[in-house]
Amino acid sequence: MRILLVCLGNICRSPTAEGVLRHLLASEAPQLKVEIDSAGTGNYHAGEPPDQRTRRAAMRRGIDLSSLRARQVVPADFARFDLILAMDHDNLRALEAQKPKASKARLGLFLDYAEHAGSREVPDPYCGDAGDFERVLDLVTLASRGLIADLKKSA
Repeated sequence: MRILLVCLGNICRSPTAEGVLRHLLASEAPQLKVEIDSAGTGNYHAGEPPDQRTRRAAMRRGIDLSSLRARQVVPADFARFDLILAMDHDNLRALEAQKPKASKARLGLFLDYAEHAGSREVPDPYCGDAGDFERVLDLVTLASRGLIADLKKSA
């Protein structure tokens, strides 16, 4: 299974989701063979590491995002990945518009895997404070656990 996590700039939400999902897969479901990556629908920060506030918040929970680098979604992603999950409806619409007709990749919202999240979108913390970055971590942890449970059922 190959999963791509997508937000706008790939420096806050989607790298957080990538790091949390990798961390939880390694600690709670090492038997699952899953490839994880993240990207942005925009090319604003290509090659840059995740936002410093994102890295700090994740590190407080033992998740190191320092090796990640932002990149933009490319057409080949729709052939490479089985599941492409957006952080919000705007990015999902952008992915739907970009998806080639022949692609078999399934598109959806990451928080559709998060029961009791109270939202279907991961809010963008970029213009917020430290609490907003913690909220993103909480939400992507819920969604990651839900996705892992779903993957376990399918395995």
